[in-house]
This record gives sequence, structure tokens and C-alpha cells, in this order.
Amino acid sequence: MGKFCHCNTLCVVCSVLGALAVATIVALWVVQLTFYVRPADPWDDHRLPPSLVPDSYHVTLWPRLHPDGHGMFIFTGTSRVRFNCSRDTNLILLHSDKLTLTSKDGHLVKLTAVSGSTPVIRKSWLHPTNQYLVVQLNGVLRAGEAYDLYTEFEGQLADDLEGFYRSMYNEDGVEKILATSQMHPTHARKTFPCFDEPAMKAVFHITLVHERGTVALSNGLETGQAFSYCPEVVDTVIDGSLVTRTTFEPTKRMSTYLLALVVSDYSNVRIWARKKAIDADQGELALNLTGSVLNFLETYYDIPYPLSKSDHIALPDFYFGAMENWGLVTYKEANLLYDVTISSNGDRETTASIIAHEMAHMWFGNLVTLKWWNEVWLNEGFATYVSYLGADYAEPTWDIKDLFVLNEVHRVFTIDALATSHPLSSEEESIQTPAQIAELFDAISYSKVGWNLKKYCSQHHWIDSKPKNQSTYLTSFAYGNTESSDLWEHLQQVNNNGISLPGKVNEIMNHWTLQMGFPVVTIDTRMGQLSQTHFLLDPESKPKSRSEFNYEWIVPIQWRKSSQEISLTWLSGRHALNNNMKTSGDEWLLANINITGYFRVNYDSENWDRLLNQLNTDHKVLPVINRAQLIDDAFNLARANIIPISLALNTTRYLHQETGYIPWKSALNNFDYLYLMFGKSDIYILLQRYLKKQVEPLFLHFKNITLDWVNVPEEHSDQYNQVNALWVACSTGVDGCQNLTRMWFRQWMEQPEISWIHPNLRATVYCSAIAEGGTEEWDFAWKMMKNSSVASESDKLRAALSCSRDTWLLNRYLNFTLDQDKIRKQDATSTIVSIARSVHGQMLAWDFVRRNWEYMFTQYGVGSFSFASLISGVTASFSTEEELSQLLQFKMDNAAAGFGSATTALEQALERTRANIRWVSGKEQEIRSWFLHETSSK
Repeated sequence: MGKFCHCNTLCVVCSVLGALAVATIVALWVVQLTFYVRPADPWDDHRLPPSLVPDSYHVTLWPRLHPDGHGMFIFTGTSRVRFNCSRDTNLILLHSDKLTLTSKDGHLVKLTAVSGSTPVIRKSWLHPTNQYLVVQLNGVLRAGEAYDLYTEFEGQLADDLEGFYRSMYNEDGVEKILATSQMHPTHARKTFPCFDEPAMKAVFHITLVHERGTVALSNGLETGQAFSYCPEVVDTVIDGSLVTRTTFEPTKRMSTYLLALVVSDYSNVRIWARKKAIDADQGELALNLTGSVLNFLETYYDIPYPLSKSDHIALPDFYFGAMENWGLVTYKEANLLYDVTISSNGDRETTASIIAHEMAHMWFGNLVTLKWWNEVWLNEGFATYVSYLGADYAEPTWDIKDLFVLNEVHRVFTIDALATSHPLSSEEESIQTPAQIAELFDAISYSKVGWNLKKYCSQHHWIDSKPKNQSTYLTSFAYGNTESSDLWEHLQQVNNNGISLPGKVNEIMNHWTLQMGFPVVTIDTRMGQLSQTHFLLDPESKPKSRSEFNYEWIVPIQWRKSSQEISLTWLSGRHALNNNMKTSGDEWLLANINITGYFRVNYDSENWDRLLNQLNTDHKVLPVINRAQLIDDAFNLARANIIPISLALNTTRYLHQETGYIPWKSALNNFDYLYLMFGKSDIYILLQRYLKKQVEPLFLHFKNITLDWVNVPEEHSDQYNQVNALWVACSTGVDGCQNLTRMWFRQWMEQPEISWIHPNLRATVYCSAIAEGGTEEWDFAWKMMKNSSVASESDKLRAALSCSRDTWLLNRYLNFTLDQDKIRKQDATSTIVSIARSVHGQMLAWDFVRRNWEYMFTQYGVGSFSFASLISGVTASFSTEEELSQLLQFKMDNAAAGFGSATTALEQALERTRANIRWVSGKEQEIRSWFLHETSSK
């Protein structure tokens, strides 16, 4: 607002404002007299007060693996937590959720001073709103003193996959129950009263009471194994029951979310799984990989693994891919177990990558932990990046690091280009509730920082060439907690050796962590001009908050001309000039070589033409990763209305010559968006016709090099692209493809005990055969899925069942997701999303979610991470005003129940739908004309 020019005017305004202020004060005073609002109590805050700091826990838990007289599965327990008082207080707050306090002497909570006098407990109660156990005292806890708080409690051993829960599986016709845990991020409080925040680290002394014949596991070794002179796995009688009591060695100082508990009758080689899975050697790959990756990481970090054991366990029911519990890592079965005769090349890579990710957490996340959940990337970003290094070490011939672009960068770009994205480091005050915490575990926290670490750290030798620079950071903060400023300060000290940077480390990195999004860098090769602007898929959308950096980034640009070596240029402002980037004649310029930077690139039209000409004449001159990136950049620039969609489509004209996996996968991912937008229009047929023409040479290429599909391609990425060739060829109607998959599937139906289909091709063959088949093929696949003893095989069949074009079958399948005997809770949302991805299942899945949202939301756990992917998946194809109206109505109808961890996903779905509506209406005719031209007879 500008200043006033005349004093008289200013005086009048001030008088009016003064009168208004007095009137306002009087009005507020009257309101306060009438409606007195009591100040918020400490237990109304979502965060623990800093007055008490835990030192250690002694926890005993007894899970019942059989229902009681009321049909309930329960666990009972006792806990004694020792905490230090940092400042005088008469209040104790611990987290406690869905626990019932019990007592044999009438005292639900017992407090004891380690030395000195013990204050008398005045009152204690459970505060479910913020999940607290509140203890008010008549006296005062004194700063500098230590105290013990003892509780006895009972909880439900539910099947909600959170806290201490039960999992069920069938082995040899016998239904078996195991007790396991998922404390991350805020579920330890469902297991025992605790200080359930990541900075509240403590030592855990765990004892598990369990049925004889079962085995108990936790983070530490069973004490009897760690100290043979003091066996602590003993049989005993408790409340008239003969049980086994297993005591574990104390943990290192760690956060509550890393605690792990399992009671089962599993077999093991320190890779734990169902007995039949171990007997079938499905744990052998994991056993070999964990040893190899652990050795690599110890050398890489230059810090020995700090624990006495490293157990890994495959669980039948588990929401997440895996969880890095210190010393006892838990996995979804399909991600840990591998069968050499049934599992695919992709399954093997998944197991290697996930093991490497979880093992990387043993240092980044467990040894050194974030202070608060607003900076999840401090845990997950490093683990994502290092997982590629560990997996590459374990499988050196696979070039796994090259897949980072497809798996991480392209994945996160789609979210970070929305106005409803979020910064890597959110404001601490904005992340308070469990639902807000859960929302942060997305591609931004996992993948964006991983690429930025690769971009900056490997480029400037902070990580790859000098791993000891990481070890000093880890040793400096070992068993403690950090925030991003600690990391930047440490890296700045490392960088004092003289690496040239356009500013201090924190100045560079804060641009990338404190503001959301990323830039599109535009290079005009005619003038040598560079510019950057915030890239948004919908240019009409408005970011929800304005960045202090005004959406500018300090961007490292690696580039080269067709006749020159690679150069590095830093773009630190909105615009810059670089005469070296001018081109002449037929010379082209390619920026972001091998995608070392987290940004998109646009060029002047002449340079685009020269790059496209290079693709069409000799595409191998351009690095394979950049061929993929040219396609992905162009399609997304077209979605943002920065370049014509015809230019983006032109980047795919050379594909009939391409045999590389990464460019083909990039193209197919972008064509998938066109399928979603135009699946019900005539453009769908034109797109099918065009892709058929482009993929046929690739199909024939793999048919030839595999000797008519008998052999397997040698290269890891070629095995992946063989799958692409078969999938696209069959789905677009290339001659001979559907007959091939139909024949393989029919042979399998006739002799189910024989593996007619190569493991690499099974997912594609199953889907193709079920899409072309009917009830007979569907029912056979369903039976084989239910009978499969290999989790990854079961997952392939479960996904393939969604490929049916029969709406009756798809509706029946959707209803199966509400029956845990048919579809496990962990698989329900991914099954629904798979159905929603097909043209035939899109609206069926959306109608199903609308009808059943409240039931699924309450029964499947409000804190479940899967609801965000559910909302994103079933709305991915939305591109009409009617669908937008339905989505808005859905938001209104379910406002009372809420959306929990899917709250942001819902807003992103609305944003994407509005953008899709505008984009489709503006681009439909151009796209139709382009495909008509490309598919017409020539």
C-alpha cells in the first residue's frame, strides 16, 4: 500500500482507525465476559512438551494368537519408562492410543523417583483426541532428576496393520496367526505408553511372552544367544498357562518408530519367512544380497554396522514395501522372497533395491535420525539414493543406476509440477497430526531429494568419491537427531577444500528444499540466452504459498554442442547470457546431459528441429538417458502449453529404430496419459494404430534375438524392453502376438503344474490372455493366484485379473476387495487402482470408491498411506466437467468422515482434473490431426 500525501487526510484516517480500535476492544471484552474461552491445556497440543526426556523402557508384551471368549485377539503388557526431567513440571504426558490401562491393586499409573522424593499422583486419564496418557501431580518433578513410570495395559491385536497387529496365512490347509508390528510413523503408542516422537530416543529392553513352539523376534538378539552364560529363552507358567518368555539384548538409543516385534512359527536363516517358503529356498537371494549390501555400506560409510544382528522377515500382511526397523527389517513377502523358477528379472531387482534401501537406513535414519517429520527427506532421500549404489554393487552388470531417471525423476516430476505440491522441508508447525505426517511420505520426500543428492553430491564429490565425508557427518550425530541445517553446515565444512560453487552449500540447497517445485530452463541457442521459470503442468494454477526465493533456483546445467565436450554452466537468476551456448548451421545443443539436474529443458524451435533430426538420422549419438528425457520433457512442456503437442509427438517418430528400454519406457509412460485422456474417443483407435506401427520392429527384433521367444536377452534392460515389446504388440494387435500369448496361457490351463511361460513375460501374458478371454480364463487365474505359494507370482496374477474387459467380472473383482478372505487389506487399494487404469474399469472403480469410501476409510485404517494412491489412481483419467462435478460432490459428501493421509491427494486430483479439462479441449483436434497424418497410407 502506498503512503498518503496529505497530513489532513492522514489525521482523519488515524482518528477513524483509533475509534474503530476502541470499539473493537470493547466488543471483544463484552464477548469474553459472555463466552469465556479457557486457554488450551497442554494435552490439547499435538506435540509433547520438552520437559521430560525418555532414557529407557522395560517393556513386556504377551500377544494371544487365539481369540478370547468374545472372539477378540488381544495382547497384554507392562512398561516401565525411565525419563529425565529437564525443567520443573507437575504434568506427565505420554502417547497412548487404543490401549486400556489395567491394574491389580487399583493404581493404573505408578511413579517412582530414582532418587529423592516421589510426587503424589493427583489424577490420570487417557485423552484419545490427541492420543495421550495424562498424569497430573500434586507435587513437582524436579529438573535434573530421573523418574520411573510403570503401567499395565491391554490392547487389541487387530488386523489393521498398524502398531502391534496380527497377520494370517494358510499353510498346508492350516490357518496360522502371527503377531507383528509396524510402529512407523506414529503407531508405537498403540503398543505401549511412550514418548512417540522421533527425537525422543531411548534404549529399549524388550521381553516377549509367547506360546510354546513359536519364536519371538525383536531388534536385538535373544539374550541367551548374545550371552550364552545367561540364557533368557525359558518356559514358564503365567496365569496358569505354560508359555515361553524371550528376553532380548537392549537396543541402541533409537526412536520409538524403529521398534519391531514378531511372534510366529517361522523358519529362518536370519531371513525369516513361512516354513514352506524357507524350505523352497525363497530366502536364499535375500540372504546373499543382505550380506553383500551390508559389506558395501560398511565400506561406503566407513562405519561398522552397529548392531549384533541383522534379521529380515517376510510378512503376509504388510501395507508398505518394507520397514527399516533397526536389526529386524520387515518386508511385504513379494519384496523379500524370490523363487528362481517362478520369479522374474524385475522381481530380483525389486528385492535387491528394497534390501539396499532398508539397509541404507541403518545409518541414514536409524543411526542419525530426523528431529521431526517435517523433514522426512533426511531419512528417505539418502536411502533412496544410496539404494541404487548398493543394488548396483550387488548386481554390477545391470546398470541399475541408469534406471534412476525412470523410477525416481519422472515419478516425482509429475507431483512436483502441481501447485498443490509441497517443499521438501515443510514448516514444523504445519506438520502436527498423524495424518499430516503420513501425507509427507510421497515421491517428493523419497525421489526429489535423492536426485538432488546425486546431482550435487556426486558432481562435487561429496558422496561418491569421498564417502568418508559422509562418515564424519554420521559419526558427528550418531544416536542423535538432525535437521537440514546441520547437513548443510557439515557439507560446507567438507567443501572448504576449494570446490568452486556459486554460493554456500545452504544457499544453494535451500532453494531446492525450502520451496516446492522445480524450474523449466529455456535456452535460446540463437542468442545464447538462458532463463528459468517455475514449471507447472497447469499454467493457470496458483501455488498455494509463495516462496521466499520467488521460485528461482540455483541450477547447474551440464550441456554440450554436437561438436564439443560437456561444459557446466550455473544459472543463478531469472535470466543469463552465455555466448558459448550460441549455435550455428546444423549444430545442435543438448542440455542436462545424462540428467544431472532436477529441471526440464526447453529450446528455441530451431534447436528442437535439429535435435529431432538427430534422433531420426542417428539417435545413438545422443545418450540413451537424454533420448528418454527429450521425450518426457517435450510431452510435459506440451501439457503445460509451452510447446505444441505436435512437437512432443514428433519426438516419438524415431521409435521404430529404437531398441533401448529407457527411451521406450519414457514414451509409453507419456502415451499412457493420452490413453487416459482419450480412451473413450476416436483418438484411442488412432493412437493404437500409430503405436502398432512403431512397436512392430521392436517386436520382431526380440523375436529374432530370442530365437522365436525361446531364449532370454542377455542385458538386464533388454529383458525389460522385451516385456515392453510383447505388451504393446499384443495390446495394439501386432500380427501373431495375441495368438502367442493365448497359446501359452492355454497350455498352462491344460497343464498347470508345468511352467509354460517364462517368468519375465508372465505378467504381460497373463494380462493379454485375460483381456482376450472370458470367465474361464479369469476363474483359472483367480484359482492359481489363491493357490500360489510365491508372493510375487500371486501379485502378477492379481494385477492381471484387472485386465478383463468384462464389466461383470470387474465389478465382482471390485467387491472382492472388501472381503479379506479374498483380497488382503494390504492389496485392496492397489487392486482397485489396477482396475481403474483400464478403459473398461475406469468408471466402475470410481463408482465403487464413491459408494464404499466411508467403509474403506474406517475399516482399512485412517492412517493408511494407501488412500492417497487410491484417490490418485481412480481419478487419473478425469478430464470432463461431469467428472469434476462428481469429484467435488465426493469431497463434500465425505467431509465429515474426512480423507486423512489422502487430503492432499484429493486436492491434487481436483487440480489435475481442471488442468486436464482445459488441455483436452484445447489439444484434441491437433492430436487427432497428427495421428491421422502419421497413420495414413504413404
